[in-house]
Amino acid sequence: MQSIDVLVIGAGAAGLMCGISAATRGRSTMVFDHANKVGKKILMSGGGRCNFTNYYAEPGNYLSHNDHFCKSALSRYTQWDFIALVEKHGIPYHEKKLGQLFCDNKAKDIVNMLLAECDEKGAEVRIKCSVESVKKIDDGFIVSTNQGKWQCESLVIATGGLSIPTMGATGFGYDIAKQFDLSLYPTWAALVPFTLNPKMLEEFDGLSGVSADALVSCNGQSFRENILFTHRGLSGPSILQISSYWQPGDTVEINLFPDVDLFEQLKQWQSDKSKSHLVTLLSEQLTKNLAERFSQLWFESLVHKPIADISHVDLQKVADSLQAWQLKPTGTEGYRTAEVTMGGINTDEVSSKTFEAKKVKGLYFIGEVLDVTGHLGGFNFQWAWASGHCAGQYT
Repeated sequence: MQSIDVLVIGAGAAGLMCGISAATRGRSTMVFDHANKVGKKILMSGGGRCNFTNYYAEPGNYLSHNDHFCKSALSRYTQWDFIALVEKHGIPYHEKKLGQLFCDNKAKDIVNMLLAECDEKGAEVRIKCSVESVKKIDDGFIVSTNQGKWQCESLVIATGGLSIPTMGATGFGYDIAKQFDLSLYPTWAALVPFTLNPKMLEEFDGLSGVSADALVSCNGQSFRENILFTHRGLSGPSILQISSYWQPGDTVEINLFPDVDLFEQLKQWQSDKSKSHLVTLLSEQLTKNLAERFSQLWFESLVHKPIADISHVDLQKVADSLQAWQLKPTGTEGYRTAEVTMGGINTDEVSSKTFEAKKVKGLYFIGEVLDVTGHLGGFNFQWAWASGHCAGQYT
C-alpha cells in the first residue's frame, strides 16, 4: 500500500485543477480516473473548442438551493485567473458571443495545459484506475483500486454528475456522499433539449435543423438566443438555458419576434406594404419554411391574403400566436444529452471556503457533484476551476 497526501478521484476540469493547486503547495498529489483518457467533457465541449469560461461569470449565473455557497470560490479564483493561465500557455482564444470564451484551435489545448501544469507542479495523473472501495481511518482514508491501494490524508471527490453517461459519467460521487451520511438533493438533467408530443412533432416534421432567434420564458426566467428544431423536439441555447428552470408539466412561452411589438409592426406593414402577403412579411424575421409552417398551423386562412385585407382583430391573433407561443414539453432528452446535472450534494454539508465535508475530516467535494449548476456559456467550467483551485489550497 502506497501513501500519499492528496488523492483526487476524477481527472476532469475540477479534479485536474485541484491536483495542480494541491501540488503547488508541495503536497504529494495524485489525480486518477476510471476512463481511458482525462478531461473527456473538456474535449467534447463547445463543439470541440471548449467554452472554457465567461467574461461575465458571477454568482448570479448559478443555481443552487443555497445561492450564497458559490460566492466565496468564484471570488477567490475568477475568470481572469483562468484566462491568465490560458495566456501563460500561449493558447489562442476568442469571444464567440455573450462573454463566452473558446479556444481558437482545439479543446485539447486546455487539457494539455492542465496536464502540463500537473507535470510542472508534480501532480501524478493516472487513467483506467477504478475505485473498488473507500474506507475512513484515523488519519485519512484507504482507497482500494484496480491498480492497488493508497492511503491518503485528503480525499477529493471530483467525479461530476450523471450527464452524458457515454463519456463515463456515474453516480460515484453521490455514492461516496451517502456512504458518509451526507445529504443530497434529487438530481435531474439540465441544460438539455426538450421532447415534444407526437402531434407537435408531426406538425413540425421536416424542420429538424432549422433555428430561430427567440425569447424563451418559464417560471419567471427568460433567455434570448436561438431555438433549434430537432427530430425529437426543441433544442438550441435558449431552450437549454430554460430547461434548468423547467419542471414536468410546466408551460414554456416562446416569443419569435423579441425585438418588436408585432401587432404594431403588422399594422405598419398594412400601411407600407399593403399588397404583400402575410407569410412573405413574416419571412423577413423567420426563415421562409418556418413562416410558412407557423402560418399554416395557426392562421391558414390568412396566409395568401394581402396584409391590407386582414382585420386588426386577426392581426392581433397573429401577433399573439408568434409572440406568446405556449407549449408543454413532454420531457427532456435526459442525461444522455444533458450538459450538466442539477441537484446533488447539499452544500450545507460542505465548507464554502475549503470544500471539506463538515462531518468528515479530510473528505472534499468539488465541481458538478455539488448542488451548484451554472448557466450555459462557460459558467460550469468556471465553477470547476474555482472549486478545484480553492479546495486544493486546503487539502
